Amino acid sequence: MRILSILLLTIVVNFQSFAQEKIQLQDIWYSGKLYARSVPGFNFMKDGRHYTRQEGNRIFKYDILTGQSAGVIFDGDAVGMTDFSGFRFSDDEQKIVFTKDEESIYRHSTRANYFVYDLIAKTQTPVFTKGKQMYALLSPDAQKVAFVYDNNLYVKDLSTNKLTQITSDGQVNHIINGASDWVYEEELGVVRAYEWAPDSKKIAYYRFDESEVKEYTLNYYHDDVYPEPYTYKYPKVGEKNSIVDLYIYDLPSGKKIKVKSGEDKDTYIAKIQWSKDPNILTFLHLNRHQNHLKLFKTDAGTGASTVLLEEKSKYYVDNYNNLTFLPDGKQFLWTSDRSGFNHIYLYDMEGHLRKQITKGDWGVTKLQGFDKKRKVLYYQSSERDPKVRDVYAINLKGRNKSRITKGAGWNEISFSPTYDYYTLTHSTINSPPTYAIYTNEGKWLRSLQDNRPILKQIKAHGCTNVEFFDFTTSEGVKLNGWMITPPLFNPKKKYPLFMYLYGGPGNQQVVDQWRGPNYWWFQMLAQKGYVVACVDNRGTGGRGAEFKKMTYMQLGHYETIDQIEAAKYLSAKPFIDEKRTGIFGWSYGGYMSSLCLLKGNDVFEMGIAVAPVTNWKWYDSIYTERFMRTEKENPKGYHDNSPIYFANRLKGKYLLIHGLADDNVHFQNSAEMARALVEANKQYETYIYTNKNHGIYGGVTRLHLFSKMTNFIENNL
Repeated sequence: MRILSILLLTIVVNFQSFAQEKIQLQDIWYSGKLYARSVPGFNFMKDGRHYTRQEGNRIFKYDILTGQSAGVIFDGDAVGMTDFSGFRFSDDEQKIVFTKDEESIYRHSTRANYFVYDLIAKTQTPVFTKGKQMYALLSPDAQKVAFVYDNNLYVKDLSTNKLTQITSDGQVNHIINGASDWVYEEELGVVRAYEWAPDSKKIAYYRFDESEVKEYTLNYYHDDVYPEPYTYKYPKVGEKNSIVDLYIYDLPSGKKIKVKSGEDKDTYIAKIQWSKDPNILTFLHLNRHQNHLKLFKTDAGTGASTVLLEEKSKYYVDNYNNLTFLPDGKQFLWTSDRSGFNHIYLYDMEGHLRKQITKGDWGVTKLQGFDKKRKVLYYQSSERDPKVRDVYAINLKGRNKSRITKGAGWNEISFSPTYDYYTLTHSTINSPPTYAIYTNEGKWLRSLQDNRPILKQIKAHGCTNVEFFDFTTSEGVKLNGWMITPPLFNPKKKYPLFMYLYGGPGNQQVVDQWRGPNYWWFQMLAQKGYVVACVDNRGTGGRGAEFKKMTYMQLGHYETIDQIEAAKYLSAKPFIDEKRTGIFGWSYGGYMSSLCLLKGNDVFEMGIAVAPVTNWKWYDSIYTERFMRTEKENPKGYHDNSPIYFANRLKGKYLLIHGLADDNVHFQNSAEMARALVEANKQYETYIYTNKNHGIYGGVTRLHLFSKMTNFIENNL
């Protein structure tokens, strides 16, 4: 009977292994078979009772309560508007701006052909015909559309087709009006650098003078005799930035008013935003060290500016998108980590603090909206656990707080204009996003997308649950992590350990949220017999200002210590082979994986670095100086935490990967790293991706990249 039981068990185990589908790289990175779906074209409509969805080239209107179609709002096939990549309704929902033939410039910036469709008149109007434009945006009254072309700002009157060129000094690599330069886009989130006033009579816009900013050249290879050079302005650490000015253009008079923003031009204007009053513009002013932030309000008629509030930090101030004007026009909401955790504060329009609304040893992560009818503020926070996000309701007095999202994991909501309904996007690290509509009282109405096919794929492929853990380092610091073990895990067997990290300031990877294609790749590695783990080191987010900002002036130092300790902690597990430990990261993660492999050469046997920074002096001014100041001010911080200065410590197997057209972390970083490795007579492997940027994607590129990395892991771990 004992022999029979063993045979039956063996048959069952073998059948289970055979029955489970093997995860294929092609399905993760190319075919789309394992991609979770979203809800294309979803918008709540102004009436609060309907929403839209895009299906092919048509936009449908649906009833929130019944879920039934209320008709087709727009039929692109009927009017020749096909293959549009995006659309946006006017405030009155009588016009739609469509985006076609869109092409990327940098991470967020694009240029495209824009068209305005009038739903009442049934007419279609191209915004401009002389070339692709940037950032077409209808005025609040939907009578005009603004856009940027060849670094100049234009306005078109849709009733007369009259075109007004607001600026004329725009010039490539010299002057930009209404759009941002590279570093503002990448590090401050300023992309469309103009804003309509609420009365549609004025436009506030940025003017960038980048003539003194040094240039960087990328080469593109197209099978021509010579490569095609692309030169753009990229301010590196300690170098000159653009000189930035703000202007307000008054459409009725045609006058331009320069905003008074101070005499010191070696500063940043981190954001512009109109108040509810069309005569008051606000902007965020940040010193170059980024430890002193001022919120200004400006008289739109004179350009005169006064300070509403200030934020100072012994480290840096990094709250740039946290200003919300209340509907009464007399107060605004502001978030700050001045207490040690990010919380919400209520101010009047004279800059007087009225109330700290939220308090506690946890942080507000997003303002979700203010319901003026119910006088309720909604926000997302990490109150329950740094690894999760919940949405709460609270009044402006800081009372009657209630948690309105009940599910575990990651929760984000978006309200209808009337605040009677909201969509909830929910996921966990083991389940893909679901999208559903709820009433304001929290009653479920219907699912918009449940991603059940992905849940079935998870089951069919026999994926093992991602499990969270935590441990305390030798310095007494508690760190959070997650782990995936192989199917049919045998705790008496020894498995190789493969660690993934990012580790950069404020970032979190150890969260109870769906991780997209990476989830499938890590599960595939687990199927191949690896234990996959991730740990969030000091400097990451979700745990307050001191935990995040303690890496100030020495990026990489504490992070590397923590990752080495994490590897030692995991390697001490009886099921881990301590002689087979690998680590992988991309961008900041590539910087970290390189440091770990070099400084932890007795711990890690293998490392993969994709698009790594290898010396912070080669990265951009805003990001690097925020955390490190300049190399002149902080030579030890730069030297002691740059991988190139530790190339001689390489013992393990190292794979260095970079895109030649990386406009963000320049290939210069990997080229210099390769030079240092050769000078130290260290063997390594490298992969380069021609014409690919920091994301290294397009066509079969990701499949090619992850095939190489998978093979490297199998050959060296």
